[in-house]
Amino acid sequence: MEQEQFNPRTDLSALNEAVNQIRNVLGNIIIGQKQVIDFLIVGLLADGHILIEGVPGVAKTLSAKLLAKSIDAQFSRVQFTPDLMPSDVLGTPIFNTKTGDFEFRKGPIFGNIILVDEINRAPAKTQSALFEVMEERQVTIDGHTYIMDEPFMVLATQNPIEQEGTYRLPEAQLDRFLFKIEVKYPSLEEETAILMAQHTLVNKTLLNEVKPVLSVQQIQEARAIIRNLFVEPKLLEFIAKIVNETRNNSSLYLGASPRASLSIVHSAKAFAAIQNRDFVTPEDIIAVAGPVLAHRILLSPEKEMEGLTTSDIVNQIIKKIEVPR
Repeated sequence: MEQEQFNPRTDLSALNEAVNQIRNVLGNIIIGQKQVIDFLIVGLLADGHILIEGVPGVAKTLSAKLLAKSIDAQFSRVQFTPDLMPSDVLGTPIFNTKTGDFEFRKGPIFGNIILVDEINRAPAKTQSALFEVMEERQVTIDGHTYIMDEPFMVLATQNPIEQEGTYRLPEAQLDRFLFKIEVKYPSLEEETAILMAQHTLVNKTLLNEVKPVLSVQQIQEARAIIRNLFVEPKLLEFIAKIVNETRNNSSLYLGASPRASLSIVHSAKAFAAIQNRDFVTPEDIIAVAGPVLAHRILLSPEKEMEGLTTSDIVNQIIKKIEVPR
C-alpha cells in the first residue's frame, strides 16, 4: 500500500519496471522463493557478491543462472571441487610457440556474473584465489594486474557445513560477501506447485524463453541513482548501534566489522529502491540486517551448543535497540 501512495522525487519507474520483470521471470520458474529473488536483485543493484546456502536440490544454482540470464552480460560458471587449482579459476600464462612469449589465458572468473558452484567443496588454497578479485575487482598474476569489467558479481552456492566433503569458508572470505541467503525447504503447497509445473513441463518451456531484461549500462545507471538515495542521520546511527552491539554481545565470539555497516547502508538503499522509494526507512535496514550480518559474526561456544544461530542473535539485537521514527 505504501508503494502505491508514495510518489518518489527520484524517477525510479524504469528501474522498478525492470525489477518487476526479473521478479516475474524468476518467480514463474522458482516457486516460493520471493525473498531469495528480492535479495538477489538487491545484491546486484548494491554492487555486492552473494553467498547462497542450502541443502542440495533447493534451486540455488538455478536461481543464480536465471538472474544471469535476465541480464545482458557475460556469464560464466565454475564448479568447485577438491582438486581444483587457483589457476583453474583465475587463468594461467601459456607459452606461445609462434611468438616465443607467454600469453595470459583468462580463467572463468573473467566475466560479469560469475557462478561459483559449491564453493565450500574446494580447499582453502583455491578459495583464497577469490580474495583479491572479489574485493578489488582485479587479478594480479606474475606481476601483471588485470582489471575486471563492470558489473562484476560473484554468486556462490554452498551446502551446509555438516555435509560430507565440505570445507568451512574462512572469516576473511565470508566478509567479502554482501549477503548470505539461506534457501529453505519449500512448504507443502509450494512443493505441490513445483511437482505440477514439472509434470506439465512448464518450467522447461519458461527457462528457454528467459530473455535479458537489464543491460550493463542500465545496471550502472541504476547503481548511480541508488548510491544517491537519502538516508537520515538517525538511521545511520541506528545501523551503527546494531553493528556495535555485535561487538559487545556476550553471545558472540566475533562481532561485525565497519564493512558490515557500509554493506547495510548500500543494501538498504537498494532495498528501498526496489520498493519504489527514494529514501531509506528503518524497515529497510531491519530487512537487510540479517543477511548482511549473519555470516560475519561468530557464536560463542556456549550459545552454539544451545542450538542458537547467528540469525537468532541478530534478531535479538535488533529487538533491543530502539527503532528511530
